[in-house]
Amino acid sequence: MLELKDISVQLDGDAGKVRILQNINLSLENKKIYVLTGPNGGGKSSLAKTIMGIYQPESGQILLDGEDITHKEIFERARLGIGYAFQQPARFKGIKVQEFLNLAAGDNRSADACDLLFDVGLCAQDYLNREINASFSGGELKRIEIASVLARDLKVAIFDEPEAGIDLWSFQKLVETFQNINNKYDTTIMIISHQERIIRLADQVIIVDGGKIGGITSQDKILGEIEKFDSDCRCRRNCSIGGRAIADCHR
Repeated sequence: MLELKDISVQLDGDAGKVRILQNINLSLENKKIYVLTGPNGGGKSSLAKTIMGIYQPESGQILLDGEDITHKEIFERARLGIGYAFQQPARFKGIKVQEFLNLAAGDNRSADACDLLFDVGLCAQDYLNREINASFSGGELKRIEIASVLARDLKVAIFDEPEAGIDLWSFQKLVETFQNINNKYDTTIMIISHQERIIRLADQVIIVDGGKIGGITSQDKILGEIEKFDSDCRCRRNCSIGGRAIADCHR
């Protein structure tokens, strides 16, 4: 459905051009959940932004349902059915939730604001006529943003660390929201996350490190590797109680 072939991306840095992605090859299938994980600064958000068109590749090809979208602008990709939810949802002063969702739906006549809010775990009666402002919690804003993404009937929905800045209770609701989306919609979901409960949603886990695909694996395998890494650390107890400096620990 979505294919990236030998994608490389360079951006301007203080010392000249910096390559942030190198020879990315990736295929995402319809109605599956993919979780991008890996070290900070490894290129996860850069990869997502390249799919959305925020970054333009220097080489390679991006195909959506066989159509070459490599050089299409952000708005063109949005019209073709790709959506992006940032870590921090945008705030629109003076606009109510109902108006926001109607704007997001655009020409999608099948979108119903009440159903959309229900799908993300919010009661329409409590939210439709509320203005989107500082009175909303981080979790509420996140779920309203997800509802706006669903309103567009997307082929590919990208979520950049959706758990950022929300509490544990909202986080559990967020996990349930992604499960509901996957059950109800045909959308391919890509989530950038380091959280175990998000990783457990994945049909496949994509490891991004150093601007490259470090591996594509199952949730069980990567969680097993993380658990093994923890158990292999001989000084974990000392580190956790501050008994020795981490630099003094030896495997």
